[in-house]
Amino acid sequence: MTADIRLATAADVPAVKAVTDAAYRPYIERIGVVPVPMEADHAAEVAAGRVYVTGNPVVGVLVLVPHEDHLFLDSIAVHPEAAGQGVGRRLLTFVDERARELGLPEIRLYTNAMMWENQKIYPRYGYEMVERRVEGPYDRYHYRKSL
Repeated sequence: MTADIRLATAADVPAVKAVTDAAYRPYIERIGVVPVPMEADHAAEVAAGRVYVTGNPVVGVLVLVPHEDHLFLDSIAVHPEAAGQGVGRRLLTFVDERARELGLPEIRLYTNAMMWENQKIYPRYGYEMVERRVEGPYDRYHYRKSL
């Protein structure tokens, strides 16, 4: 089911940026700041082996950061033209699989409080909201999922 998700290569960096920007751009006006994933150093993240992509052309992007006790889902992006096609579901399933492969018992993520769509999505996939925290200009809901 998630076999079409692969580790990104340097050749994918422009697509990673394009999909991330397309997915997060609509939130700029709503939250009043540029979402952090849009300002990420995509080339460095790819080089570090943290970025996974799906589609040809790329329509979905994950940035995963393993920690000692959890897998941090730093970013998930689906190109708006691929919305409603199950890409996000496949990406979230892959996150679970990757955490299990790494022997990590938990996945953590956060989302901006103004991205209310995400507050409906993550609980459907087993994530529980653990706290709301303001960090600089970012008002975030922090979630976790035990595996």
